[in-house]
Amino acid sequence: MGQKITFNLPDLGEGLTEGEVAAWLVEPGGEVKLNQPFVEVETAKALVEVPSPYDGVLAEHHAEAGATVDVGKPLATFEVEGAEAPAAPKKEERTPNLVGYGAREAGSKRRKRRPGAAAPEAAPTPPPPPPAVAPEPQAEEPPPAAPAGPVLAKPPVRKLAKDLGVDLAQVAATGPNGTVSRADVEAAAGRGSGGSAPVRVQAAAEDQRLPIKGVRKLTAQNMVASAFTAPHATVFLTCDVTGMMETVKEFKGRKEFADVKVTPLLFVAKAVLLAARRHPMINAQWDEAAQEIVVKHDVNLGIAAATPRGLVVPNVKAAQDLSLVDLAEALTALARTAREGRTSPADMAGGTISITNVGVFGMDTGTPILPPGESAILVFGAVRPQPWVHEGEITVRQVTTLGLSFDHRLIDGELGSRFLADVGAFLQHPGETLLAWT
Repeated sequence: MGQKITFNLPDLGEGLTEGEVAAWLVEPGGEVKLNQPFVEVETAKALVEVPSPYDGVLAEHHAEAGATVDVGKPLATFEVEGAEAPAAPKKEERTPNLVGYGAREAGSKRRKRRPGAAAPEAAPTPPPPPPAVAPEPQAEEPPPAAPAGPVLAKPPVRKLAKDLGVDLAQVAATGPNGTVSRADVEAAAGRGSGGSAPVRVQAAAEDQRLPIKGVRKLTAQNMVASAFTAPHATVFLTCDVTGMMETVKEFKGRKEFADVKVTPLLFVAKAVLLAARRHPMINAQWDEAAQEIVVKHDVNLGIAAATPRGLVVPNVKAAQDLSLVDLAEALTALARTAREGRTSPADMAGGTISITNVGVFGMDTGTPILPPGESAILVFGAVRPQPWVHEGEITVRQVTTLGLSFDHRLIDGELGSRFLADVGAFLQHPGETLLAWT
């Protein structure tokens, strides 16, 4: 028998003090390899996979799914073979070969967990009881049985099930490799077209009480802190972006953009970066402790993303140095990671300017609150065909409304207006200004 070693919840980044066990990826008795993810932990900033520090067997869970564990408190016990089992990592040390919790090395692929691969050797399953006699034979094929053992479901699906009051263990899985899909959960809750499965669903007449935790709790704290610390001001600009929409179509057909996603947001992001080059004070930070204004060299461009876990604003580091193709790749990767709930705390730290695209929800504009520590956030509204005076004649053009909320301690109305005017000018003629401004 190997030596048993207790593994404490490590610091998952950004000084977070606790995490909630979202899902165990390996059950007690299951074998694990070094750096194999064995549990998903949700912090106030991200959902991260914690890798195993040992080769061996996961002997015991010290917390159930849904429980909160403080950093430094027992998370799991491992059984490690050999006379000299490796010592548990200290709080300030990282596990060897670990790129970062929730991250992976460039060019590497995330290990896919095979259903049942790490599960313990179970006793033979007893034969099912004989089916109840139905009064009449059913013409329809019965729904697939609910999965036995650990439930396989992505974090957004688990969040949806929790919100709807659905017990995932009782849901029949139809996804790849036995995973529970969003459609499975909605069908179980009676929202899908496939009827409902025998699950526990909250009564519709009752009020639903959701705990304030995780990303939503941190977002609420940050928004309150920002709103009552930085004096916000907002300016708006309605502009003709027909040129931008034509350029989007043109660039989609270019060979160098064949493998990336070309969207209007790409050109809005480029416009913000070029306008920030003209107006460096836009990319600044108020240092209250030092009583200084810090004009940042790098533009860490944040993109607000609505996810099942709440609003996150990951940012592209040093975005001002990226080519248009590289910027498109970075924005695509950022959005994909956010949708999958895999945005790491490091990706959300250090933002300087952000963009929120409310146009995807059909909204014309808004007055967003600044992410804490940032100087400005640009809101990009829906692009709509509207009557517009163009070259002396009224014609139908593609029109949008831009808004800029900013920290009035750093940015006055003139600077904010000039910056927004430059963004609008770029979007009216992106092809020409790309050559003139770069």
